[in-house]
Amino acid sequence: MRIKDILKSTRTISCEFFPPKTADGIPGVFRAVDRLKAFSPDFVSVTYGAGGSTRAFTEEITTGIKRDADLEVMAHLTCVGQTKEAVHEVLERLEQAGIENVIALRGDPPQGQIEFSPAEDGFPHATDLIGHIRE
Repeated sequence: MRIKDILKSTRTISCEFFPPKTADGIPGVFRAVDRLKAFSPDFVSVTYGAGGSTRAFTEEITTGIKRDADLEVMAHLTCVGQTKEAVHEVLERLEQAGIENVIALRGDPPQGQIEFSPAEDGFPHATDLIGHIRE
């Protein structure tokens, strides 16, 4: 179900998960998801990590929630540090996993950088990423 449709019909309760810094923390996220299911959130989201630092964990957690937790889930996706092709591959994997909801963001510069600079052949703005997703 699309989150925009959920928002039209009711007030919502949602939870946002931050991927851990290492893979060792992923089981703890899934334990938290199991505990929070008792509150019947309308959807949950999984962030992309500052500067895209935990993007692989975002994808793993998002698809795991969709597959195992019977919750609607939204993946965060940013332009940070990825080519257009790499972003497209993430989108294809999310689609194959049945993820219908993505929040597209430009994202923060990687740690240690003050200004955002797109990857070579990357998306410079969230609007470019949104346009690609719509295509």
